[in-house]
Amino acid sequence: MSSERPWAVLWDMDGTLVDTAELHFDAWCRLCERLSRPFTRADFKATFGRRNPEIFQYLFPAGITEVESARLGEEKEAMYRAATREKGVNLLPGAQELVAELARAGARQAIGSSAPRGNLDLILELTGMGAHLGACVGMEDTRRGKPDPEVFLVGAQRLGVDPSRCVVFEDAVAGIEAASAAGMRSIGVTFVAHHSEEALRAAGAARVVPALSSVTVQDVLSLISA
Repeated sequence: MSSERPWAVLWDMDGTLVDTAELHFDAWCRLCERLSRPFTRADFKATFGRRNPEIFQYLFPAGITEVESARLGEEKEAMYRAATREKGVNLLPGAQELVAELARAGARQAIGSSAPRGNLDLILELTGMGAHLGACVGMEDTRRGKPDPEVFLVGAQRLGVDPSRCVVFEDAVAGIEAASAAGMRSIGVTFVAHHSEEALRAAGAARVVPALSSVTVQDVLSLISA
C-alpha cells in the first residue's frame, strides 16, 4: 500500500489521543462561574468536540459578540493550558504505538481538532507526537466546526491525500459526522466514554473500538481499500 497512491490518518486530539476532559471541564466551570452561568455535565457533553465560537453560541443563545467570544475563549484556554502544563498529560492506551506503526507503514498523519492551536502545540510538546505528523489543523484554520467536514478536508489537503484515502479516528459524534461528510471512513474510540458505541455507529463510524490498542495498521488499510 505504501508504494501506491498516498493514504492518510487524521486524528482528533482530545478524547482520542489524550484525555484532557476534566481539565477542560474545570476551566469551563471556572469561567462560567465568573459569568454567572452554571456549566453542567450536560453542557459539557453537548459541546464536547466543538470549537469555542460554537460553544459560546450554545452557552449564550441570546447573543455574544465575536470579539467577546474570542476574549473569553482565550481566557478559558489560558486556564486550561496552565493546568495541563502543571499536571501533565498522558497518551491514551495504544496511541503512541499505533501512530508509530502507521508512520512506518507509510501513512501520512495529521491532527484535525476543534481546539485552538496553542492547546494542540502544548499537547504535542508534552507527548512528543509531533515528529510523526505532516500537518496540524486547529480552530484557527477553519471557519466552521465539526460536524462540518472542513477540519478534515483541510487536513487531507495539507497532506496531499484524497479524502477517499483518509481514515479518521474520533471519540465524538460530531467528529464522526464530520468525517462522513468529508467522504472519509472513520473509527470511533469509546475509551473516554463521551459517547456510546451505538451513538458512534449511528453517526457513521465504520468501526468502533474500546481503545486504540485494539487497532492494527491492517485494520486501517482495510478501510481505505474497502
